[in-house]
Amino acid sequence: MSDALGPGELVLCVNASPNHVTGQPVPLVAGETYRVIEIMEFACPCGRSDALLDVGVGFAWCQTRFRHLPKPKASALTRRASTPKKKETV
Repeated sequence: MSDALGPGELVLCVNASPNHVTGQPVPLVAGETYRVIEIMEFACPCGRSDALLDVGVGFAWCQTRFRHLPKPKASALTRRASTPKKKETV
């Protein structure tokens, strides 16, 4: 996953379980979207990932806690402008 990610990418937190090493609760929220600040090529102590992600919350987190979100596609919306109706006085 680390090769597909870069700074500025969006990731979805899917695992807000306690810290792998210390067992302390994490400040991440499952279902929240985070923006990757930095990717550190360092093996997580849990042994499940080859990189840690810095998302600006606490310290770096194991990349197994996140899923990569695709970039939103910009699409042009065509909107009809409403014109005022003219009323005829009789």
